[in-house]
Amino acid sequence: MEALLASYGDSSSDSDTERGNPSNSGINSSSSQPETTNLPLPPPPLSLVNPPNSLGSIDHHLPTGQPSRVRNFPHVEGNYALHVYIPVLIPLAPKKELAQFLKRVSSILPGIYVVDVDVPFTSLCKDDSELEQVAFGREFHISLGRTVPIRVHQIDSIVAMLRQRLQSQRRYWIDFSKWEVFVNDDCTRTFLSLEVTTGGLLEITKQIQVVNEVYRLHNLPEFYKDPRPHISLAWLLGDVSSSLKRVVVEEMKRLSVESSLHKHFFSCKFGGIHCKIGKKTYKICKFSGE
Repeated sequence: MEALLASYGDSSSDSDTERGNPSNSGINSSSSQPETTNLPLPPPPLSLVNPPNSLGSIDHHLPTGQPSRVRNFPHVEGNYALHVYIPVLIPLAPKKELAQFLKRVSSILPGIYVVDVDVPFTSLCKDDSELEQVAFGREFHISLGRTVPIRVHQIDSIVAMLRQRLQSQRRYWIDFSKWEVFVNDDCTRTFLSLEVTTGGLLEITKQIQVVNEVYRLHNLPEFYKDPRPHISLAWLLGDVSSSLKRVVVEEMKRLSVESSLHKHFFSCKFGGIHCKIGKKTYKICKFSGE
């Protein structure tokens, strides 16, 4: 949408303060001015409507009355949301297996939505390729700290400290080895996630400790006492953790009978740490020997 606005010369700014209206700009708006005809704008370039890396239009999957996401904290002018995380891309091979598992879960427990895209899984189940693309064809994240509001004067200090303390990291493998259910702090959402319990857990835990130190120095709330690194793939409205856990356990039992047990669902190589503040993303670390 920002690209569309830019193509038409939109004059809005990133600030929450609106610019003055035309009546205060010194332009005479009396009826003596000659009338002008407002010509319709030309259609935007197709590359702006559907960029190459987009998931395409998914509006046809959105039912009326779809539940909307709720902010973790109220919007305050001058505040920016801070999120420190490890970006994760799911490899091609495990997408089919993950899609089939979530299809089964959503058929038993309706009301499951794709994380971030907020499309119901039931509307994607007729086309496996579309399900794999919409549900798994984008970047996921392992959170290294809470998503919290910060003030503009804190931005440079936080980014500088994170880079100083995490500047040199070694690459390592991250194994996603367990389905797990999580509920957010205010119990408005239940998440179905893949948890890191073996490979990569030690390294991620150390990185969380460093992020906690930076948060502490800026009087920000630290991460959970016993962090459990994970990526979330789906969500349901409210706290339905008991029902979701029951369905997941039953499905895992069924899969263990039909096939050999997995040591992990998929692995990916640690690719860096990102710090997103507002709409801007900062790359935090470099890799040793590169």
